Amino acid sequence: MSTRFGKSEIAYITLMLLLIFSSKSLAAASFLLETRNAEKLDLVVGKSVILKSSEPVQRLSIAAPAIADFVLLSPREIYLTGKTAGATNLTLWQNKKVAAIYDLEVAYDISRLKQKLHDLLPDERDLRVIATHDSITLSGVISSTANLSQALALAGAFAPENKVVNLLKVAGVHQVMLEVRVAEMSRSLTKRLGFNFSYLSSGGDFGISTLGGLANVVSPDGAVLAAGPVGLAISPAVNALFRFKTGSATWTGLIDALKEDGLLKILAEPTLVALSGQTADFLAGGEFPVPVPQGLGTVGIEYKQFGVSLSFTPTVLSPDKISIKVVPEVSELDFSTAIQTQGFVVPGTTTRRTSTVVELADGQSFAIAGLLRETVVDSLSKYPLLGDIPILGALFRSRSFQKKETELIIVITPHLVKPLDMAKQTLPTDFYIEPSDTDLYLLGLMQGRKQASDVRGELDGVFGYTMPISR
Repeated sequence: MSTRFGKSEIAYITLMLLLIFSSKSLAAASFLLETRNAEKLDLVVGKSVILKSSEPVQRLSIAAPAIADFVLLSPREIYLTGKTAGATNLTLWQNKKVAAIYDLEVAYDISRLKQKLHDLLPDERDLRVIATHDSITLSGVISSTANLSQALALAGAFAPENKVVNLLKVAGVHQVMLEVRVAEMSRSLTKRLGFNFSYLSSGGDFGISTLGGLANVVSPDGAVLAAGPVGLAISPAVNALFRFKTGSATWTGLIDALKEDGLLKILAEPTLVALSGQTADFLAGGEFPVPVPQGLGTVGIEYKQFGVSLSFTPTVLSPDKISIKVVPEVSELDFSTAIQTQGFVVPGTTTRRTSTVVELADGQSFAIAGLLRETVVDSLSKYPLLGDIPILGALFRSRSFQKKETELIIVITPHLVKPLDMAKQTLPTDFYIEPSDTDLYLLGLMQGRKQASDVRGELDGVFGYTMPISR
C-alpha cells in the first residue's frame, strides 16, 4: 500500500516539527544559573554593620534569617545584624539582575573574650582564641590545670558550653609519685586469776571450781582425777597445780593466774605513681576465702582483701600545688568475731579506714594522726554468796581483765616526677654474684664474693676519641 503526501500535508508536518523544537529550545533557555564570585563578610553576634552600594538596590535576600537579619535604611544602605553563630549568604539585585553575593559568617565576639582572659590570666602568653564557624576554640599552652579551668569557665560565658573547643595543652609535669608511710602500734594487757579445789576419798568427794574455759583433770596414765557427782575441771591455761594424798583421800588444788603483755607493730611504706586525674591502688596483704551459698545446695567461694591498702587520685593544679584525694585502709583478720557456716569458719576483719582531700606543694607532707582506739574488757565469775565473802571470797571467784590500745598514723608526701633513664638506674639484682661450689658448700655463703675483674668502669662525659697520655 503506498502513501502519498501532497504539498499542503508536507508543509503542515514541517511546521509542527519546527514548533516542537523551538518550544524545547525556549524552555532550556529560560533556566539560566546566575553564578558570581561571592565576597566574604564577617559579622559578630549582637553587632551590626552598614553595607553601602553605589547603585540603588531593588531587592535583597538572606538565605538563613535566623543567623543574620537586615534592615534597608535607603536604596543604597543596608543595615546587617548578626543574630547567632553560623554561616549564610546575602544576595543583591540591581536592574533586575544579580548585582552581588556575600557569604556571611557570624561568629562569637572573641575580642572581648581575649581582653577578659588577659585581665584574668596576664601571665598566659601562649594562649590563643580562635572563632571557628559556630564555636570558640582555645589553643596553645597553658601553665596549670587551675588556669585551664578558669579559661574554660570564662569562655563558656561568651558561648554555650558545648560550643567551646578545648585544644589547650597544660605545661609542666603531670605525673605524681605518692610516698605513704603507715605505722601502727598495738598494745594488749591481759590479767586472769582463778581457783579450783577438790577432795576425793573412797567414801565420797567434794570440789569447788571457779575457772573459765574448763577441761577435765586427768592423771599421766589418762585416768580422770575428778570422778564423782561434783567432778573437777580446769582452764587450759592453768599454771599451778598441787595435790596431797593421804591413804584413800586425795586433795587437789589448781590456780589459774596469768598476766600477759602484747605488742604489735605494723609498718608499710608503699610508693605509687599516677597521672593527674587518674586513680592508683595499692594493697600489701592478702585475700581470704568466704563461702557463699549458691543454688541447689552448692557453695561458692569469694575472696575478700585484708592488709594495708591505699587508693589516691592526684590532680596537678599548678607547678607548685597538687590536690590529692587519699583513701588509706588498714585491716587484719579477727577470729574473735568469726562465724561458722556450712562447716566453714569465716573470720571477721578489724578495719581502720579514712578518706580525705588535701592540697600540698611538691615535697610537702601531711599526716593523718589521732586514730586512737582503746578497748577494755573486764569479766567476773563467782559462786553466789561465797564469792562475796571478803578475803576468802577470792577462792570462790574468777576474774579476767583485758585492755587493748591501738594507735595509727599515716604520713603522705607527694612529688612531681618525670620518667627515668633506665640506663642510669641500678637494681637490687645488679650486685648479686652467683656463689661458686667452694663458696656455697665449704664457706656457706649465699652469694659469691666480688672479684677485682668484676669491677666495671663507667665513662662520664664526651667519649669516643683517642687522646695522648703524658707520663
